[in-house]
Amino acid sequence: MNEENKINYYAIIPATVRYDKELKPAEKLLYGEITSLSNQNGYCYAQNKYFAELYNVTNGTVSKWLSHLQKLNYIKIEIKRNEKQEIIARHIYIMDIPYGQKKPYPYGQKYQYPMVKNDIENIINNNIDDLFNLIIDNSSEIPRDFYLVLENLEFVYTIDILNRMQEDKIQILKNIIYVLFEIYNSQFRVILSKVERKTLINLYLIAEEHIPEDLLNYYKKSIINKYT
Repeated sequence: MNEENKINYYAIIPATVRYDKELKPAEKLLYGEITSLSNQNGYCYAQNKYFAELYNVTNGTVSKWLSHLQKLNYIKIEIKRNEKQEIIARHIYIMDIPYGQKKPYPYGQKYQYPMVKNDIENIINNNIDDLFNLIIDNSSEIPRDFYLVLENLEFVYTIDILNRMQEDKIQILKNIIYVLFEIYNSQFRVILSKVERKTLINLYLIAEEHIPEDLLNYYKKSIINKYT
């Protein structure tokens, strides 16, 4: 990261971020840094190493902060790939834009009108796919201890195996991983040392049968209730 990229622009931390009690102070600062680095191109391309050195933390800590900001819809992380599906870049877009950015993310800003159900589902599905792709690539964006949890549960598959799996089975796998990652980023993280593959799958099938409209939240609560 060139020095001029770091100092040329002001950081913006809007009230929605400043007063969000779900965010840690460091996450708010990180958001401000992303706004500063996004002004020139409309997105931030800094890697975790840059932020880790800036705030004197580990890459894994930065990854958790970014994941939380994305979960709360303050940022959108887009992974760029080449023809071989190898990751070549990462763009971070600001989702909450109270000021004029040069090139705002086309479907980024928080909505002026109430979001309909399909809009919410699309955002969730995009995050699910992003997370799943990072895991399949064994990306450094995924905290190592969470990746090991998935390995122990045998939820990490090779591309060859995935190519032979039915699409609905892959979607179940994606949803389970997404919910486990939400638990990982919550106060209930400790239960991930107790969860069992068979139980997770059974709870998912029960949730799918009973509450299809609010499947992921119901499934998450089922796991937490089972292991606490």
